[in-house]
Amino acid sequence: MNHVTVIGTGITQFGTLKEQSLKQLLLDASFQALKEAGFPKVDAVFIGNFMSGSLANQEILGSLIAHDLGLGPIPTAKMEGACASGGIAFRHACEMIEAGVYNTVLVAGGEKMKHAGTDVVTSAINAAMDTDSNEKAAGLSFPGFFGLLANRYFYETEATKKHLAMVALKNRNYALNNPMAQYRDPVTLEEILNARMITEPLGLFDCSPITDGAAAVVLSRGQSGIRVIASSQASGPTQAQEADDLLTFIATKTSADLAYAQAGLGPEDIDVIELHDCFSMTEILAYEALGLAKVREGWKLLENGDTRHGGRIPVNTSGGLLSKGHPIGATGLAQIYQIVEQLRGTACNQVDGARIGLAQNLGGTGSYSTVHIFTNGRSAE
Repeated sequence: MNHVTVIGTGITQFGTLKEQSLKQLLLDASFQALKEAGFPKVDAVFIGNFMSGSLANQEILGSLIAHDLGLGPIPTAKMEGACASGGIAFRHACEMIEAGVYNTVLVAGGEKMKHAGTDVVTSAINAAMDTDSNEKAAGLSFPGFFGLLANRYFYETEATKKHLAMVALKNRNYALNNPMAQYRDPVTLEEILNARMITEPLGLFDCSPITDGAAAVVLSRGQSGIRVIASSQASGPTQAQEADDLLTFIATKTSADLAYAQAGLGPEDIDVIELHDCFSMTEILAYEALGLAKVREGWKLLENGDTRHGGRIPVNTSGGLLSKGHPIGATGLAQIYQIVEQLRGTACNQVDGARIGLAQNLGGTGSYSTVHIFTNGRSAE
């Protein structure tokens, strides 16, 4: 197998970007990544995106980006996997380089969401559920689904709404130092606990926002750069009633197990993590699926301060989806951007001595998960 390395990264501001089209956001992030990589010859372009057709009335994103960047008549593709679209695009690029098909691939992800009404965006997002099911017919939405998980988790454990608020507060505190984050205003635990209810028990700060933004990376064959030492993907049930264990995302657990096996590592070896916190409850469940805590004990990491700065395993140092923002197609690549910055030693909220980082990207109600593990190749001190 060929070694795959990240040799360039780019990211736009996340938030409300009224003056920029989806194409412009993707071009901006891609140009940054190509410039940092030294403008190499690119063999292919993969784009992660979920809703460009329904919200931006724009498809053919891969061809648009390759043409406008002057990359020539190279192969391009848009890849969709709901909120895991960016992670899936990245994984396909890794596979093609490992197989020797391409030497260098540009991977970009983006979403333009803020221009549309909340009802329109919500309807588009709901396409990531099984629309031909009794759950959908009953009116289940994403906040409703993750609220259901939270209530069940409270029933089976000693966790409370305070633990959800601790996730939201931790990630907001990280976002304060991230100039690209959507939300950088400080909040208190009390404000989070008393915020407007979205669906019991999830309040406003427990739910990721609607966001515009893009991120990009350049991957290449070789040893120089941040190495990708594991790339995995798995799928899971598309309905709550089909899950063997409602509180275990089998796609996340399976993709994590595969990634650890590929890298020859375990969760105890990871120095910093970006994981998919579309809702505060999702982060706690991801702790368990990634092996950071025993099943039904993820909430204890928050009480112990394990996932805060200076803790055993800092999580979502970018601010996470909850505060950095969640432009769906960009999210998986924005997570990778942050991990790469951490391993370079140039990240906001830099973790001292970070050598190995992990990015986990979830799609749908656990329908998809990708896990990528990276190293900077430095020896432990």
